[in-house]
Amino acid sequence: MQSAQAACDALCNPKTEVSAHYLIAEDGEVISLVPEDMRAWHAGAGRWGGVTDVNSRSIGIELANPGCCPFAAAQMDALEDLLRGIMQRWAIHPERVIGHSDMAPGRKIDPGARFDWQRLALAGVSIWPASVAGAPSLDFHALARRFGYTADVPDDTRLAAFRLRFRPGHIGPLDDVDRAIIADLAGRFPVDAIGVTA
Repeated sequence: MQSAQAACDALCNPKTEVSAHYLIAEDGEVISLVPEDMRAWHAGAGRWGGVTDVNSRSIGIELANPGCCPFAAAQMDALEDLLRGIMQRWAIHPERVIGHSDMAPGRKIDPGARFDWQRLALAGVSIWPASVAGAPSLDFHALARRFGYTADVPDDTRLAAFRLRFRPGHIGPLDDVDRAIIADLAGRFPVDAIGVTA
C-alpha cells in the first residue's frame, strides 16, 4: 500500500478478507486493529515448521511501506517496542519472529529486501546468522526445512525467500555462503524443537 491510511482502509474492510493485529504508520504510530487474543487474517495459507495454520498461532504486524523503500527510523523504533511487549506477553522466542515472505515463500514478499532484520536481531527481537564460513557438503534445503521453511514449495522458491531475508539482493545459484548461513540458523534454531504445531 502507498500509505498507512490506504493500508488501514484495506485491513478494516471485510470485503478484502485480510486483517492484522497491528499496523505501524510511517511516522511510528501504532494502530491496533485486532485484539492480540483474537485471530487475524494476515498469513493466508502460510506455514512455518509444524505450524500449518499461521493465522491461529501468530500476531500479525503490518508496516506501511510501498515495498521498495527503506523503512523509516520512527517506524522501526515503534516496531522494536511493539515486538518487545508482544514477546513478553506471549513468551515468544526471537526465532519465532518471522516475515510473511518466510511463511509463504513465492506468495508473499513482505517485508521485503529493504527491511532491516539485522537491526531487529541486534535489539534482541529477531535473529541473525552468526557464521558465514563455507559449508559445501551440506543439504541446504533439508536445513532450511529444519529451520522452518516449508517443504511445500519448489527449491528455488525456498532459496529466494531465504535470501530475501538473510542475503537481500544476492542472486545466482545456491552457494556455500547460503549453506553456511542456513547451517548456523538450523543448528541454533530448529523450528520444531520448541514443540509448537497446528
